[in-house]
Amino acid sequence: MTDGRTRLSADVEAEVRKHFGSLVFKAVVPRSVRVAEAPSHGLPVTHYDRRSTGAEAYWKVAMELVERS
Repeated sequence: MTDGRTRLSADVEAEVRKHFGSLVFKAVVPRSVRVAEAPSHGLPVTHYDRRSTGAEAYWKVAMELVERS
C-alpha cells in the first residue's frame, strides 16, 4: 500500500522493488478512505465499494497472484 502524495512512500517503494525485484507485485494499492472504511463495515473493500481505486488495485494484485501460480 502506498501514498502517492509523499516522497517517503515513493522512496520506500523504490527500495523494496530494488531489494526484492520480481517478487514485488507490479500492481500498487493506493491509500484510500474506502480501503480504510471497509473493515469497520465488516466487508472487504471489493464488496464495500467495488469501483474504488483501492478495490480495483486489490483486484489487480489478485490477478497477478493467479498469473504467478
